[in-house]
Amino acid sequence: MAHDIVFFLAPDDETAAATRLGGPGRAFESVSCRFIEPDSAIAEWDMYFAQPSAGIPPLEQLHGWSWPEWVTPPLNDGVEVFALPQRLTRALADAGFTELEELAGRWTTRLRSVDGDDMTDDDLLAVLQGVARLATSAVSTGGRLYSWSF
Repeated sequence: MAHDIVFFLAPDDETAAATRLGGPGRAFESVSCRFIEPDSAIAEWDMYFAQPSAGIPPLEQLHGWSWPEWVTPPLNDGVEVFALPQRLTRALADAGFTELEELAGRWTTRLRSVDGDDMTDDDLLAVLQGVARLATSAVSTGGRLYSWSF
């Protein structure tokens, strides 16, 4: 489980990769959260928009889903930089409150079932709303969404 996660807007993969050592910092529009697995969160969100449902699909279905691509290769230091799929960025940008609320409920249920009491204390709806705002900016500026985690 990643300790610190930052979803951020960057113009391209090269710029996003340059954040690897120090994180995105204040130079990028971002949303932070803690104690989640960003790659599984991104896959969960992507699966939701492809197959909307308030109920959580089986874990095997999530594990078989298309997972985000690394922008930088993984090393043993625990830092990861992922690119969110473009289709997910567009879906988040187009999502209304009700969709984000349903997704947050589903995501919370999944995390609670996997992590139990160790689940993040973050307001997951607020995280999703923040990432959706970044997605709207990405779509309007031609940028991309990324996640940095440690």
